[in-house]
Amino acid sequence: MKWDIFCAVVDNYGDIGVTWRLARQLVAEHGLAVRLWVDDLDAFAHLCPSLDPHAAVQEQAGVEVRHWSGVWQPVEVADVVIEAFACTLPDAYVEVMAARTVPPLWLNLEYLSAEDWVAGCHGLPSPQPGGLQKFFFFPGFVEGTGGLLREAGLLAERDALQADVGAQAAFLARLGVVRQPQAQLISLFAYENAGLAGWLEALASGYKTTQLLIPQGRILADVQAWLGTSLAPGERCQRGNLHLQGLPFMAQADYDRLLWCCDFNAVRGEDSFIRAQWAARPLLWHIYRQEEGAHWDKLDAFLALYHQGLSASADAALQQLWKAWNAEQGMAEAWGEVQRNWQELREHAERWCSQQAARPDLASALVQFHRNWLS
Repeated sequence: MKWDIFCAVVDNYGDIGVTWRLARQLVAEHGLAVRLWVDDLDAFAHLCPSLDPHAAVQEQAGVEVRHWSGVWQPVEVADVVIEAFACTLPDAYVEVMAARTVPPLWLNLEYLSAEDWVAGCHGLPSPQPGGLQKFFFFPGFVEGTGGLLREAGLLAERDALQADVGAQAAFLARLGVVRQPQAQLISLFAYENAGLAGWLEALASGYKTTQLLIPQGRILADVQAWLGTSLAPGERCQRGNLHLQGLPFMAQADYDRLLWCCDFNAVRGEDSFIRAQWAARPLLWHIYRQEEGAHWDKLDAFLALYHQGLSASADAALQQLWKAWNAEQGMAEAWGEVQRNWQELREHAERWCSQQAARPDLASALVQFHRNWLS
């Protein structure tokens, strides 16, 4: 059974991050032959250091990686075709799909959202020219959606690392990080944010020692503006009780381990957002800003699910922090409230992770959808 996944890299690493994880999992856990078509191999190479960004065809982790260039070369159509995040398939490829005696299953893998309408749209067909049908496939957090990306054994690997202080220290040492005694460890991966300065001031003046680890990304310029100096990968700076350290961009498996080692994770977009939830630690989501404020509906929809079971105090702290961060103001006061509700928010993150892990993962849901479509 052959699968094709098409990915147009439109927002840094989120699109390729999701499709690369999915392609690997379909090969490793479901024994499928997968081709991953990517239009920007330079961006892909940041997530997969062994990738050759100049090769038109190559194999990585059992996945056939193809450069999706502007000049389309005819190929055999796969049995399942995934159009990731509404990218547009080549016209010539669609024509061959329509000409097949048995057409392939055509899926539009949508962006993640917790909004109520998602379950009602998940799996719906959309008639296409040439007699084809395209089905909408929505990841999600509730029954009636496609679930979340989660590899088999991921949480067991996480548990083993989180239970082993020595293993954590060894991993962090590979990144050049030495954890200070009693310090809270925070990772920061976000879009540009004018509210960052207020948060950094609060961390610097706080009573706890904080180590802030900042992988290369768009937020780094704001960090450097606050510091008044550069912060290259490996470099360290201290302001009050805040110790900052730049980290290199890392492969996905290492980023997962970084999240597992940290006490709190600030993440962005979709891929890192999901991975932070599997870390079972308190998190802060910087949602991708959309025109006319549409992102606020998505943020509120997730919080409406995530906050369930929290006390009034912890709920208020969570809501205040997330909304302050995404409004880019008021972080100092909001962070203080989170600190006062820290233990409950940590326990809640663990419960939420367990609840989501009890549901089928996205790759398995895609495979089952195909089986149902064939029957």
